[in-house]
Amino acid sequence: MKLIFEHSIHGKACDILPSSDVPAVELPAKFARSSALNLPEVAEIDVSRHYTALSKRAHGVNCGFYPLGSCTMKYNPRIDEQIAALPQFTEIHPLAPREYTRGCDEAIALCKSLLCEITGMDAMTLQPAAGAHGEFMGLLLIKSYHTERKDFRRTKIIVPDSAHGTNPASAAMCGFTTVSIPSAPDGCVDIEALKSALSDEVAGLMLTNPNTVGLFDKQIIEITRLVHEAGGLVYYDGANLNAIMGVVRPGDMGFDVVHLNLHKTFATPHGGGGPGSGPVGCKAFLAPYLPDSVVRNPETKLQIRSFYGNFLVVIKALCYILTLGAEGIREAAQNAVLNANYLMHLLKDSFTPAYDTVCMHEFVLTLEDFKHETGVSALDVAKTMIDFGIHPPTMYFPLIVHEALMLEPTETESKETLEEAAKVLKRIYAMAHSEPETLKSAPHNAPIGRPDEVLAARQPVLKYGFENDR
Repeated sequence: MKLIFEHSIHGKACDILPSSDVPAVELPAKFARSSALNLPEVAEIDVSRHYTALSKRAHGVNCGFYPLGSCTMKYNPRIDEQIAALPQFTEIHPLAPREYTRGCDEAIALCKSLLCEITGMDAMTLQPAAGAHGEFMGLLLIKSYHTERKDFRRTKIIVPDSAHGTNPASAAMCGFTTVSIPSAPDGCVDIEALKSALSDEVAGLMLTNPNTVGLFDKQIIEITRLVHEAGGLVYYDGANLNAIMGVVRPGDMGFDVVHLNLHKTFATPHGGGGPGSGPVGCKAFLAPYLPDSVVRNPETKLQIRSFYGNFLVVIKALCYILTLGAEGIREAAQNAVLNANYLMHLLKDSFTPAYDTVCMHEFVLTLEDFKHETGVSALDVAKTMIDFGIHPPTMYFPLIVHEALMLEPTETESKETLEEAAKVLKRIYAMAHSEPETLKSAPHNAPIGRPDEVLAARQPVLKYGFENDR
């Protein structure tokens, strides 16, 4: 496929602008370019066809099965997009007089209240712009709490070895030292390892439940009790809330702080660079440290984002919650768990589950023995899935599972889709035994074949090579 610059023909254009009715103003020379801006010269139809062709190359949940583990790539109701596109929401300004923003203020307050109810928290901020941003905010709450109590020894954050990679990164950004604890053989927190890591230097524990391997930790009450008794706080990573929303609340498990991913769990499309939203909720004793709008409360101690955060993402989440209602939210979580278990059951006679037990919203396959037997890796299987119109699952994560493929079918996939996906994976399993070289060179039917990923990472080509580029 040609780049837009390769369609360019000198003299072509797609703009018809009226004559200026105001005096022309020339930029001062020091601000002007030394050469003309190098833009493609194309007709309007060329632009339209080019970007339409590009869109056909992108694989999304509206194109086919997208079982990317721990990401909740589910199909979102279109009504949420329609409501968020209303001019009453899109054309408001956060600095507008209060009498003009009452409707938006009410929507924000209602969304906070509903998210608090779903998570079991007492207060909520909508400012954080993404999940990792929410992690950072939540850890700042923990740090503020210990600092105000002058408990300066608490500089360590405990993180399980199966955690999302952003957890230790967020802790480091807040000035904490990360202490990694191993998982037990059942994939959950090793209680004895946790006890050994606890001390008067521990500020808190970061945890998601269900965890990254898709298992609900049945010892969660014991875990949070141990951390609290040691003087630490417990932070809930909301990446996997899709499995439990409306069923059980992090606040009832003993968590003090929680971040949510509205762009995963509550209807905003996930992926493609954003926008996202990572609200942070907390128990009442941490509420004084939460940020508020700089417009409404200019003396807020902690400010992490301008104004109210990504407001339209909040509107989508509010619409999603109100449309489904309490019963629908619960049913969505239950169907997510049902779909994951059904797909795992369909596959377990061919592929090996890393933890052969009832899972929650996602499960992890280990292809370690499969690779030894056939020479075909998890990467090869994932690449071959592209040829069958299925987006690859998460590969080689979590690190505690060798040759891992992590699948999350989500609640919006039908029984028929799951059965078809299982049929495809079983066919790939058979191909690995009969024609392994085909898998090792896949994909064959995609817009591009298998790239040299090491070379792409180390020597990326990020721009078009203009002959006379300045």
